[in-house]
Amino acid sequence: MGADPWITFGVSLVLLALAALGYHKTDRTFGLDLKIHVIYWAFVAGMIVLVSFVPVGNYVFSGLSYTFIGAWLPIYESIRAVCTPEEDDDKLWLQYWMVGGVLFMTTTFMDDVLGDAADVYWHLSLFFLFFWLYFPKTDGAHLIYEKVTKPFVAPLIKPVVGKMDNLIKDLYQMVMNAAHLWIIWIFFMFLPSGLKRIVSIAVGTVYPFVSSVKAATTDEVEDDTYWLTYWSCYGILFILMDIIENWIGWIPGFYSLVIFSTVYLMLPMFGGADKIFRKILVPLAGLQELLMMRDAIAIKKSMLKDLDPERARSVRKAIAKFYESDDDSNDTSAMKNELMSGYKGLNLPAKASSIKMPSFRMPSFKPSNDSEGIATENTSLVV
Repeated sequence: MGADPWITFGVSLVLLALAALGYHKTDRTFGLDLKIHVIYWAFVAGMIVLVSFVPVGNYVFSGLSYTFIGAWLPIYESIRAVCTPEEDDDKLWLQYWMVGGVLFMTTTFMDDVLGDAADVYWHLSLFFLFFWLYFPKTDGAHLIYEKVTKPFVAPLIKPVVGKMDNLIKDLYQMVMNAAHLWIIWIFFMFLPSGLKRIVSIAVGTVYPFVSSVKAATTDEVEDDTYWLTYWSCYGILFILMDIIENWIGWIPGFYSLVIFSTVYLMLPMFGGADKIFRKILVPLAGLQELLMMRDAIAIKKSMLKDLDPERARSVRKAIAKFYESDDDSNDTSAMKNELMSGYKGLNLPAKASSIKMPSFRMPSFKPSNDSEGIATENTSLVV
């Protein structure tokens, strides 16, 4: 019996490696081939029958193995997706978390409900379901998004998101009042531990789910990246909670700490997910270079969007000259001076040659055939 956990751990690692290999070495079909789905689930049915006769199911299909497939691999791939210059993978993994992530976090209690014999079939079903959601040949999460979420769920959720945004702002203002905070906390402390767990999971999944659905339906990638970053961090927080609550979940304030950590990760006013992502997760995953490349692309896009072409070209030349230097000094002051000397040496547009405080004149609202031409000649801004 003592060797059982180690065998289970070893088998789970092998399954994780095979799943990662299958994900990266398989061409994506976006779930459009119906035959592949039929073959896949026929194989799953065969495995259910096989497990009934061969007593190895506890080693192969365990809580650890489906956690590796349903959480740890998606967490790593989500971190990698946020770091890569490609933007389509952000949306694909966000689609996974809207289905697989929420399912994983809301069904962990089933291990306590089912018996040991039923656990094997439950773990087997979750194992293959999670893999079906992101395996490139089946792409179940994308299929569910295109056939269900986008046409039916998204139109119902979009009006709700705005109301929830306002509600969260109101709750934040209320929580900032110490009296209200103590009342809420005392009420929460008297709840049963099971209900506290449900509340903490609801806080971490309900609002992020509806916001992720809204983000996935837009063409902008920034909101996809924001919520994918959140799911990566919250996935780890949830797994840690699920593990250590068996030992310290009885301590008063445990679930309160989980909720406060979740809110810190979730809300833009704190930016917690981005901080944890950049300072901890990316270095642990060894993806700093990829993230720097993506940040460089974001900077260039921002320049092209916010500056006129001539000024954008000047800034790009200054930055390029700065990075072409062979000086590896970490002196912040020297780097600033080097960058600014390169910038000042460029032939900038006349309006950008000096920095002055902007001066304004009130626009004269005269009737004009051009809806955008409202007294722009009377406004001077020197930058």
